[in-house]
Amino acid sequence: MARLAGINIPDNKQAGVSLTYIYGIGRKVAGDLCDASGVDPKLKVADLSETDLDSLRSEIAKLIVEGDLRRAEQLNVKRLLDLGCFRGIRHRRNLPVNGQRSKTNARTRKGPKRPIRK
Repeated sequence: MARLAGINIPDNKQAGVSLTYIYGIGRKVAGDLCDASGVDPKLKVADLSETDLDSLRSEIAKLIVEGDLRRAEQLNVKRLLDLGCFRGIRHRRNLPVNGQRSKTNARTRKGPKRPIRK
């Protein structure tokens, strides 16, 4: 398995798909990384040479991915919580944050239905 950004990416998949195993890299960014480093996104990772992998590593190093990205997201949410703004309150109460309907639906965020007390 090739190791990029501290993650073992699968060898048996295409490079464009394999890069999406890294947190913070989706299909679009993976394609852009392959273009910038001169790697064919249709090639399997096992078929890539070490120079191709090195060029991918250098392109990925320019992005914020994995632990740094997770840490930045946590700090952003913590900042909202500390401010006490509307979005911070919604995070604190485990409710939908972006204006979604919550009278019905939102079961993923709110959790299972609670029994009605009489």
